[in-house]
Amino acid sequence: MKPIFAAAIVAALALPAQASEDIADQYPQSELYEKPVEVIPHVFSAIGATAPPTYENSGHNNNLSFILTGDGVVVINGGASYRLAKALHDEIKAVTDQPVKLVINENGQGHAMLGNSYWAEQGVDILAHVDAIHEIEEEGDFILQGMQGYNRDKAEGTTVAVPNLSFEDKHVVEMGDVTLEVLHLGPAHGPGDTQVWIPQWGIVIAGDIAFHERMPPIFPGSDTDAWIDTFDGPFTDLGATYVIPGHGHPTNMAQVKRYTSDYLRDIRAKIGEHLDNGGELADAYYIDQSEWSHLDTFEELATKNAGRVFEEMEWE
Repeated sequence: MKPIFAAAIVAALALPAQASEDIADQYPQSELYEKPVEVIPHVFSAIGATAPPTYENSGHNNNLSFILTGDGVVVINGGASYRLAKALHDEIKAVTDQPVKLVINENGQGHAMLGNSYWAEQGVDILAHVDAIHEIEEEGDFILQGMQGYNRDKAEGTTVAVPNLSFEDKHVVEMGDVTLEVLHLGPAHGPGDTQVWIPQWGIVIAGDIAFHERMPPIFPGSDTDAWIDTFDGPFTDLGATYVIPGHGHPTNMAQVKRYTSDYLRDIRAKIGEHLDNGGELADAYYIDQSEWSHLDTFEELATKNAGRVFEEMEWE
């Protein structure tokens, strides 16, 4: 990549992108929420809504990315349904004749893996971390039912398809002109969080370790202290120039640090002070998070996050 072109991309990514929580669908002719864009040469991403999954956005509320290697396509995230995966494949076929050879699930959540049923039907290998596979095996039917509830007819054809390939810490994919490092860098947002790092291009498809346009959701049982350690340690140490987060537009490390590990540090500090003052759970929900109120899904997540961090830190 020419230095001038790379510098222009970095400058563009540093600017705040317009999040889209209030726009139901930005690509009405497709079940995809947005048409895929070429983030850097050979790396595309269909950016999902920053809102919760709905019928209007077809469950496309995360980023569905793909990489043209010269000898095949690698897709990151199976999608939230059979039909959504097919819609992504239609877009891939519009930009390349290279066949899809591998799908990587960034975690075991529905929007990452329910579209596996389409890709498995195409005979494509599907890779996920062992912990994500365990989640799919244990929770897949429940997750599918939730998707069927909001997606109704758009859930047609979707079944739970467990990935046929697994990894633990690192899985290297050499395909065409590209070497991909599929990584599990440590505890973060959820079980089996996976990052796809392409050192030769300086880009990481980060998954849900990194947020910047919507509030990070903290799950029951999340270890936010470990999430900070993973983010500020091995994830930051990658030295990525470009970041495609799990949700929201492509950006850079400074942005995702601000809205991920800085946010987690802030909420932990405020809950810690609340605990030190003898505060109880009922009041913890209302700690001051106004600094983050401009983030999408703030209304849905802020109080839940506070309660979950209280329950976590109460026993630390």
